Amino acid sequence: MDKDPRDDFTFAKLSDLKLPVTFRISQLEGVRKPRSFTELLDTPELRFHGVQSSTLSDLYVTCQLVADNKPLTIPFRTSFKAFKNSYTWNEWITLPIRYCDLPLSSQIAFTVWDIGGPRQAIPVGGSTFRLFGKKWTLRRGKHRLLLWPNVEADSSVETTTPSKLAVQDEMGRLEKLVKKYERGDLPKSDWLDKMAFRKMEEIHAAETEKSENLFLYIDLPRFDFPVIFSEPEGSNTATATAPLPTIVQTPAATPSISSGFINDSSLWSVVDPDIAHENPVEDKHRRLVRSHRSSPYDRELKPNANIRDELAVILSYSPSQPLTSEEKDLIWKFRFYLARDKKGLTKFLKSVAWRDSSEVKQAVEELLPQWTEIDTDDALELLGPGTVDSRVRAFAVKQLSRADDDELLLYLLQLVQALKFESVATEQRSSRSTTTAISYEDSGLSDFLIARGVMNPVLGNRLYWYLMVEVALEDRVMAKVYGRVVFKYMSKIMEAENGSERRETIRRQGLMIDTLAKRSRELRTSKDPRPKKIEKLRSLIMDSKNNLSSFDPLPLPLNANIETTGIIPEKSSVFKSNMYPLLLYFQCSDGSEYPVIFKDGDDMRQDQLVIQLFTLMDQLLRKENLDLKLSPYDVLATGPMQGMVQFIPSKTIAAIVSEHGTLLNYLRAHHPDEGSIGTSGVEPSVIDTFVRSCAGYCVVTYLLGVGDRHLDNLLVAPDGHFFHVDFGYILGRDPKPFPPQVKVCKEMVDGMGGAQSPHYARFKNFCFTAFTILRKSTNLILNLVTLMVDANIPDIKHRDVHEQLQEKFRLDLTEEEAIKHFEVLLNETSYITVVLDRFHDLAQYWRS
Repeated sequence: MDKDPRDDFTFAKLSDLKLPVTFRISQLEGVRKPRSFTELLDTPELRFHGVQSSTLSDLYVTCQLVADNKPLTIPFRTSFKAFKNSYTWNEWITLPIRYCDLPLSSQIAFTVWDIGGPRQAIPVGGSTFRLFGKKWTLRRGKHRLLLWPNVEADSSVETTTPSKLAVQDEMGRLEKLVKKYERGDLPKSDWLDKMAFRKMEEIHAAETEKSENLFLYIDLPRFDFPVIFSEPEGSNTATATAPLPTIVQTPAATPSISSGFINDSSLWSVVDPDIAHENPVEDKHRRLVRSHRSSPYDRELKPNANIRDELAVILSYSPSQPLTSEEKDLIWKFRFYLARDKKGLTKFLKSVAWRDSSEVKQAVEELLPQWTEIDTDDALELLGPGTVDSRVRAFAVKQLSRADDDELLLYLLQLVQALKFESVATEQRSSRSTTTAISYEDSGLSDFLIARGVMNPVLGNRLYWYLMVEVALEDRVMAKVYGRVVFKYMSKIMEAENGSERRETIRRQGLMIDTLAKRSRELRTSKDPRPKKIEKLRSLIMDSKNNLSSFDPLPLPLNANIETTGIIPEKSSVFKSNMYPLLLYFQCSDGSEYPVIFKDGDDMRQDQLVIQLFTLMDQLLRKENLDLKLSPYDVLATGPMQGMVQFIPSKTIAAIVSEHGTLLNYLRAHHPDEGSIGTSGVEPSVIDTFVRSCAGYCVVTYLLGVGDRHLDNLLVAPDGHFFHVDFGYILGRDPKPFPPQVKVCKEMVDGMGGAQSPHYARFKNFCFTAFTILRKSTNLILNLVTLMVDANIPDIKHRDVHEQLQEKFRLDLTEEEAIKHFEVLLNETSYITVVLDRFHDLAQYWRS
């Protein structure tokens, strides 16, 4: 005979019950007596009450779930019903809360209402019913609730309207026996049971007649087993961390709240105050595995083929991926073998137990000096917020010193930000334990930047303005740190050759920026129409007091390679936008002109970062002999809310379509070539530039997740250079719904001759090649963006930038799979292959 599977269980847990709370309001029992004639004379309004009518009045019931004096749901009420012989509703109520989410103190407040006059209801009585019994079991089956006359149900913890009688009456005793019978606790006998139930009906009728109480009957679901209250078991998401790792992995103090918080088990986790402390068992295991007595043996240890493959996989991890304790032990075991691998250092430092002074000593004093030279991306990772030991940071600085000035200029913005983590390491030194083996001395990063800035005026010019933006920020502690670096830098300049001349140049640049900012603010806040603003701007430039129209040769702050001698008043203008930025044409020493946009009231730091990353990606592509004609124009934030941008003469696609109809007509108007074949009457070199630049920006804007693209921030120069401007939304943020991941609009495809043209095929091939090349430099781009986490850039602050970027690079795919993935994204945007329902979304997106 098979065993009933239910015999294996004696109860069920509430946390496993995912059903909504449901019950049935059955009927009202008891005699409602009308008011006496004397009461009606004293209070004539009582004659309108439903109880005074000759028929059964229109009663209804309201119920609300409450716990700890707080409502868990809104009040629910029964639907209208015309009663004939008795008050019977038989209506199921389902509350919008699940059983597993109920607190132990949950109770339902029932109130029966009657008509009390026109648009007025009065309580017949109220009762408060607890959902859990004394033994923490969920109540089930039929229940009789005592109604406390003429009051609403009191839903407080110490309720004044409990559903049970203080002294049990005969009917209550019999109902308790019926519940036992239904549970199977009493033996069943058909002939005797029929007689007993008939007798009970008689007793019930008699008790109802003589009782002055009213009772509300409800039915709760009957489950196969008793349901015991239990809270959801939270999985402990925080894991024990390695002791003070160089690349710090601090556990979250509080679990993150997601939108589906009811299902989020981390919300119900108990916070363990010792979670960040070393687990003594794991610590003992680590010390046994990493016994220092085996060090001489470890020096000669070499991995076999399988372990080599394992190590290669670990070394290929992205900078943000944490290592397991087994992976750390494996790295430590083969540390001497890995010392010749430039990719191994960052992973080795993550595997060091930084609370163990002997390990720290061997790692930093013995292994670090003999480690092979590492790449720039790893050096930048070691300067990040997680690296504490100054000797490790000094090693990273030493590796960066191999870079030439042009390469250093590409990373300068991030290196200035890395000074913040430098100061954290040094200023908190006093609060750290003096017994630890970790060094908190100065790593020499600021001295390195100052020395290179003094040697190269162009690099030094950028360094000065990057530092000045940080000095102007609201964080006064950090402002002082950067202030000291600026002071030291200016002191070193004075010691250099032509020091006083260079210092005077910086002073004059500062004066010019201050004058432009002040005048720009005046024009922006004035209520004059735009023509009047332009007129005022030109007169301000011509005014000799402002020293703007003509001055001694001065390197432009935006690009110190450009030496300017003044601003041309008649060419200067004011743009038509909210902030009214200024268009200024600078006269250069060599007779040329350099147009610049000056903005006041706009935070330029995010645009500055995006253009810097575009410039870096352009350099990475050119190293692989792929020139995609990118136009990363110069951007410089000269303050937290002001900056300069290089102006490239061009037109927005919106303006081109309005004036010329198509991009091909626009390009043909500037560079016609009727004799060329397959270029629609445009010079082949111009079409080639257009195709290449479209492909370049298509890939780089995809990787950085640039959003809010419309035809007013996509520009094309007369020579075919296509480029993007205005980077207010990056890393996947977009104010419009359903943005395409790859930004290619219909006008761009038409400009290449359509989706079936050979130019569009070349465009796709350029995209695939660029995507493949840039995937190889994922770690460099990841580390550069990570160094900006404390730079107060809106789309990076408080966000997991690693996750956003890695999603784009798709390192989990092979090169061939990655190309196919990008092709799918490209086809989603293509106006030939796009499905009809996506067509509307795309059309909406590109509409500015």
